[in-house]
Amino acid sequence: MEYDPERGHRCSECFDMRMERTALHAHEHGFQAIASTNSTSRWKDEKQVDASGFQAAARYSGMKYWQYEWQSDEMTLRKYQISANERFYKQEYCGCSYSLRDSNEWRKANGIPKIRIGGEVAGLGDRYFSDAMVDAAEESQDVVDEFFSQAEQIAKAGKDIKERKKILKVYEHRRKNEAGDGTTAGLNNW
Repeated sequence: MEYDPERGHRCSECFDMRMERTALHAHEHGFQAIASTNSTSRWKDEKQVDASGFQAAARYSGMKYWQYEWQSDEMTLRKYQISANERFYKQEYCGCSYSLRDSNEWRKANGIPKIRIGGEVAGLGDRYFSDAMVDAAEESQDVVDEFFSQAEQIAKAGKDIKERKKILKVYEHRRKNEAGDGTTAGLNNW
């Protein structure tokens, strides 16, 4: 599963494990519903996350999985408004070491600084959510679609490092650079 693409079988296994533990904890402590913030992110397959949630909840009598359409433009912006108001920590990847590897390869090919774990400085933007519009732009549908288009090609290369690098090289000069005078906003100016 190491070279499965993002949103592939590896992610399903991870969601299944995490949602099962969530449902068990909820059951043991008298909660009747579970949910997941993973389904709010455009970087995750909402149907994949929800399937794991429904499967886990079905194991316990009376348990429900709360499903909602979180990935609309309106809900994405609202998520970032709350995150900025509360200054939530901004984690730049899901936590999986393979996701970290693949994300950093993609970032390098697209001229984006690599992910920084912990600390006060992020690889992209601020470490904490601070501006809802800027934060939402980092998760725009265009950026997410571009990433997954490239990630699928990279995953097909599997363990073949030469082939992975060859695929990534195609994207090396594709990304526009931020203007020196600050007229081009953000780091996702595709």
